[in-house]
Amino acid sequence: MTNYELVVIGGGPAGLAAALAAWEQGVRDVLILERDSQAGGILNQCIHNGFGLHRFQEELTGPEYAGRFIELVKQTDIQIRTDTMVLELTEDRVLHTVSPQHGYEAIQAGAVVLAMGCRERTRGAISIPGARCSGIFTAGAAQRFMNIEGYMVGKRVVILGSGDIGLIMARRMTLEGAKVLACVELMPYSGGLTRNIVQCLNDFDIPLYLSHTVTDVRGKDRLEQVVVSRVDERRNPIPGTEMVFDCDTLLLSVGLLPENELSRQAGIEIDPRTNGPVVWENRECSIPGVFACGNVLHVHDLVDYVSAESEQAGRAAAAYLRGVRTEGEEISLKNGNGVGYTVPQRFHRGAEALELFFRVRNIYHNAAIRVTDGEKQIARFKREHMAPGEMENIKLPKVLLDRISGDALTVEIEEAAQ
Repeated sequence: MTNYELVVIGGGPAGLAAALAAWEQGVRDVLILERDSQAGGILNQCIHNGFGLHRFQEELTGPEYAGRFIELVKQTDIQIRTDTMVLELTEDRVLHTVSPQHGYEAIQAGAVVLAMGCRERTRGAISIPGARCSGIFTAGAAQRFMNIEGYMVGKRVVILGSGDIGLIMARRMTLEGAKVLACVELMPYSGGLTRNIVQCLNDFDIPLYLSHTVTDVRGKDRLEQVVVSRVDERRNPIPGTEMVFDCDTLLLSVGLLPENELSRQAGIEIDPRTNGPVVWENRECSIPGVFACGNVLHVHDLVDYVSAESEQAGRAAAAYLRGVRTEGEEISLKNGNGVGYTVPQRFHRGAEALELFFRVRNIYHNAAIRVTDGEKQIARFKREHMAPGEMENIKLPKVLLDRISGDALTVEIEEAAQ
């Protein structure tokens, strides 16, 4: 068994930022484990721009954004092991790994940062009926085929789901000469950023069908047709509303799931709303010395926020290795009207400050975010626009936290008066 002070699982933007932050706090024995052949994570296949506007105040492509952090890591003695799969994480922070270079190896870590990212929901996860023909891809898989492997996945395309990856692939395939016939969304609103709807659909005259879904897939060997139907308020298909699209490709952009098999196996408490670990304000999980950040914790909309959150986790891991422990009475965070989840899910009384991240359940205009301690309001933030596809965050300074008398805060949306 080998020993490291800090082991980071995942060499994407979250893992790189966490490792660098820990290094800057004085941790000199840092190991990053990455299952792919190179660091950078999903950013390596995201060749479009739009990254880094918050972090670097300039527009970068995904590989450029990842490259900034990779170069910073190279200036340190942080080790990166690629082609390394973590098979198991135990409660006492032992990692069982396998790789071509080192074979099977057990690694004892003083602290662990979980930064495994997320994965896409597949056709099987959403039970699309119809033929089992080729030509059906997740949007991320199609993105990798095109941007890294150099394969054109199809010529006539329908996209199910309006998440950011699906929207970006609508533009990408159009630019490569394919005809994107439609983007179909089950919900009455898009799941992607507004800027992506404008730049990827509107600018290319690609129709977006809200409150619609794919109800049949037709084809023998290769996909030949998809049937799209309108759905009612309970999301059930409405008979007689069918539209048939002649196409050879169906891309699925139907949601992302944090990659938490290792977390569950270790016995880490998982929030069923985020599908990520339950964490304290410093991003520490239910197992002491194990921290989580990035898309393995909750699905982010901007990589800039991933980096900021991961740096917080890296600094907290460094503090843990120095013997610093966060203590105090637990205060939990509850989801009120219109709020889908909050991260963190709990914090210690006496915390210096608290930054909350959350997503709303519906589209709101001229609404407000209320934070209440029982019946007492301790903070209120006005918002002109909120949507499920855009993550919200608010900051509560110590002066407000010190006013809390109960053991729980509720975050809720106050809708504008009609």
